[in-house]
Amino acid sequence: MTSSADKFDAGRAGEYAVQSRIALAGYEACHELAACLLSASLGHGGSARVLVVGAGGTAQEVLAAGRLEPGWRFTAVDPSAPMLASARAAVEAAGLSARTSWQLGGVETLGEERSFDAATLIGVLHHVPGRAAKLALLQEVAARLKPGAPFILAGNRGAYADRPLFLSAWATRWRMAGTAEEEVQAKIGKILQGADPPADDGDIAGLLAGAGFTAPDMFFSSLFWGGWIARRIG
Repeated sequence: MTSSADKFDAGRAGEYAVQSRIALAGYEACHELAACLLSASLGHGGSARVLVVGAGGTAQEVLAAGRLEPGWRFTAVDPSAPMLASARAAVEAAGLSARTSWQLGGVETLGEERSFDAATLIGVLHHVPGRAAKLALLQEVAARLKPGAPFILAGNRGAYADRPLFLSAWATRWRMAGTAEEEVQAKIGKILQGADPPADDGDIAGLLAGAGFTAPDMFFSSLFWGGWIARRIG
């Protein structure tokens, strides 16, 4: 996760809030559903400690869940200083700073106690190169969760080039947002070369099983993007 942070410099952090909502149709809905699922899993109105991995940029995980559950506290982790600063500003503007702590770095920089009641990993895994590194990240998350804790995983999956219709629709969505054709083509090249998503839904299930999670249930899908909920075993 730390090595993948290099791409999220100050320039990208500044544009992330806008561009992430174009790249992912249903951005808010995915985060809202994630918060609702965690609330349903843990019980509405209680207290919980939630680990938010890759919170940089919009901190939408904290914003959605924090507004829904006033008794929850959040630990937000991100290896990119500019992305973490952007997220912190969003949380401060929403009045949720008192319930949020910040950690610059990867999950491995946190203590090893299994003290979190839930965790999220949204929009991160496809930026982690290689299956071994993806599995290691999921294992780091699992190691800090209480037994039975719910875990939200969301991100891109499958080879983009293998689904040309979806890729074309994704490019057209950028055009709908007023993006110039030259920039659209550059974005296509970037997504084909710069990301390493899990191979398919089966690969995601295998990664989660290898990290100590139950079989995942999908709750969200949008072109290349998927969202799942699983639980920490034992």
